[in-house]
Amino acid sequence: MLKTLLAQVKEYKRDSILAPIFITLEVIMEIIIPVMMASIIDQGVEKGNIRHVCIMGACMIAVAMLSLTFGALSGKVAAKASTGFAKNIRNAMFTNIQNYSFSNIDKYSTAGLVTRLTTDVTNVQNAYQMIIRMCARAPFMLIFAMIMAFLINGKLALIFLGAIIFLGIILVLVVSNAHPIFIKVFRKYDDLNASVQENINAIRVVKAYVREDYEISKFQKACTNLYAMFVKAEKILICNTPAMQFAMYTCILLLSWLGAKMIVGGSLTTGQLMSLFSYVMNILMSLMMISMMFVMITMSRASGDRIAEVINEKSDLTNKENPIKEVKDGSIVFDHVSFAYKQHTEEEEEADVLRNINFQIESGQTVGIIGGTGSAKSSLVQLIPRLYDVTKGSVLVGGVDVREYEMEALRNEVAMVLQKNVLFSGTIKENLRWGNKEATDEEMIHACKLAQADDFIKQFPDGYDTFIEQGGNNVSGGQKQRLCIARALLKKPKILILDDSTSAVDTRTDAMIRKAFLEEIPSTTKLIIAQRISSVQDADLILVMNEGEVTDLGTHEELLSRCEIYRDVYESQTKGADQDGSK
Repeated sequence: MLKTLLAQVKEYKRDSILAPIFITLEVIMEIIIPVMMASIIDQGVEKGNIRHVCIMGACMIAVAMLSLTFGALSGKVAAKASTGFAKNIRNAMFTNIQNYSFSNIDKYSTAGLVTRLTTDVTNVQNAYQMIIRMCARAPFMLIFAMIMAFLINGKLALIFLGAIIFLGIILVLVVSNAHPIFIKVFRKYDDLNASVQENINAIRVVKAYVREDYEISKFQKACTNLYAMFVKAEKILICNTPAMQFAMYTCILLLSWLGAKMIVGGSLTTGQLMSLFSYVMNILMSLMMISMMFVMITMSRASGDRIAEVINEKSDLTNKENPIKEVKDGSIVFDHVSFAYKQHTEEEEEADVLRNINFQIESGQTVGIIGGTGSAKSSLVQLIPRLYDVTKGSVLVGGVDVREYEMEALRNEVAMVLQKNVLFSGTIKENLRWGNKEATDEEMIHACKLAQADDFIKQFPDGYDTFIEQGGNNVSGGQKQRLCIARALLKKPKILILDDSTSAVDTRTDAMIRKAFLEEIPSTTKLIIAQRISSVQDADLILVMNEGEVTDLGTHEELLSRCEIYRDVYESQTKGADQDGSK
């Protein structure tokens, strides 16, 4: 974890090194001040030497100003280093997430990733700033103050050594007990963020079903759980403060009692005792800093582990050496393909969501895919652009196994409109150019005409410059689907996959889209997943899927004559349509 995080310091190494250097110089200045103060008392005040008092006083002011300057410089470079460090961590996480395959993404919840990019990074940033400042200040202050204390009086300095040992034991106990709780706390953060995200995304459903009270209760429960765990952790951490105060007051009392006896005995001067009081405060403040630093590290360690997990996650889909960069055509072959979302042993055949799939599609054909919910239709088509890798067998595109292609080259030739249509905040033009960032206005209009989107876009006051809100909330489901289809067409792909992407449009518009495809992009292989038989009955080939297997394949007429599942679906839909028409 530490190696992963420190690799993100990068261009901020200089500031990270300067911060402890300035801190060390600040500490040296602070250590000199009690010595000067002792000299003023012993050599100036007690002997009535005003000149010595003035000279040493001026020197103390100069040293204090230097200490202030070094402290300000250390704070400035530490802030720059820690914020830059946090920026690099976020960039590294986000960049790596973009390289994840679908199976990598499946390991993490959206809320969990958001928490890691925000709360966890902030924890690590604060800890890093404290470390590059306090890791130099506290130990140096402790060491220098102890050296000066032993130089003044070795016997009295042993009091400080006892305090250090006592507080060290307390600190180890606090950290070892608090760390496991903080790991659980950040998991609860994920649950809280998930609750908020789910509620906001589904706020219309919540209001439609009048479930505001239930959602509030659920959120309050998540907050209460988080509160309870934080309280538990804080109860352990707070033990550090009374232990520190006990050590501080004990040191002061012992130092006062033993020091007074030594002054009376003549083995210690008043100025030396005053210096020891200053050093005891320095030592105990150093210990306080160290304890605060360990508390912060304890909190950030859990965050650091979660961040490192995301950064170190490697995509399970990689390019081979010297991959093929050109897809010849849109032909597709599934050769004894089986697929499971998680790897399994030979004995766990039931874990496969696709089993022994075999079929061949010629380039330019239109293929319909019909099947009930859970029949793995979406899983089947996601293997074509290699969003997942097959568990067994092979998928060939253009006569080549998809694993032999450079993934970018393959995916540029396969346009896929997913089951869940997503539009990003921005204008319609900006959304369409996701398909082709160099697309001209004419190309966008042509693609929208094919997708039957041009008519409704022109009705907007701003036309193609209409702003789409986040998630496409200001357009209807059917409009969103047509915009997503137009975006896919702008890629000018060799293979076009529509995963139930016309379910929200009426049958007339659906037919017009299919007619436009047939006339305008005849050389593109088209795979259409649909629930309506009418959407696929004109296809060159129809696959009927059931429970992860291809039950039958053929034309509409062939399947009607021999496939019971297909015939039942067709008759139920036709009968339903006839009944609707007679009403």
